[in-house]
Amino acid sequence: MSSSLFCAVAAPAFPVAFSPRESSALSDRLAAIPKLSAITPASRLTIRPVPEMISSGVPELDCLTAGLPRGCLTEICGTASSGRSSVLLATMAAATRRQEVCALVDASDSFDPVSAAAAGIDFERLLWVRCGVGNSATQKNLSRNPLMVPVEQALRVTDLLLQSVGFGLVIIDLGGIPFRAARRVPLTTWFRFQRAVENTPTVLLTITEAPCAQTCAALLLRLQSSIVTRVSAGAEPAPAHAQVFEGLQIQGELLRSRLHRHHEAIKALERKPAQSVKAAFTTQAVKVS
Repeated sequence: MSSSLFCAVAAPAFPVAFSPRESSALSDRLAAIPKLSAITPASRLTIRPVPEMISSGVPELDCLTAGLPRGCLTEICGTASSGRSSVLLATMAAATRRQEVCALVDASDSFDPVSAAAAGIDFERLLWVRCGVGNSATQKNLSRNPLMVPVEQALRVTDLLLQSVGFGLVIIDLGGIPFRAARRVPLTTWFRFQRAVENTPTVLLTITEAPCAQTCAALLLRLQSSIVTRVSAGAEPAPAHAQVFEGLQIQGELLRSRLHRHHEAIKALERKPAQSVKAAFTTQAVKVS
């Protein structure tokens, strides 16, 4: 009959005191570890340079935000008829005038080429990706929820576009998607997009009904509008008592900006979240014969 003897040593329940010599030796040893030797004190961290800002195509918004930042995610939100499509077209027109190639990921297949032509977009420099129009074979690996199919298509395409090079502007248009579907996009996805566009000259712009990207967006704008009409003249085909749609009076509100040139003003806004800065402009209806 045999027996075994086991011995367990418990760690002390009180902190171990080191002598000054032992403390110095421990500090030298920790400093010699490669992973720790590269640590930089917070006081010596360098400030990241301010990204290049480009025009949004709307002078009033440029005065408000100083433009759209390259290498960052910008989100423009607004309900239907808030002016978000007008700003989208103006931004693409400004980019193509700079001889840049644009990619539009149209999740709801609502892009209107006639309005785009009237806005001055160069179609030779535009890649239009229409989502939600594929057959069942192309959608079998996507979500079983019909509302999420175009959203998942848009996210997959955006991943591919951001891994490519040569695009000055990449737009994810989720404005026509129900908000209950758009808000289901994980925050990790927006964070991945943000990291993918870093250190590149690409402007990543997303159009939504309400804020979705949260803190991943370096710039967040909200648009709202009121209809501008006029009374029809008697000489026009419309009845004299009718009103003619002239355009939209749009108000843009800056909800978040980590890149604004007026740093003191932004710091004040961060201390008082209820405040915001706004800009107003008017769109003009285009008559199509």
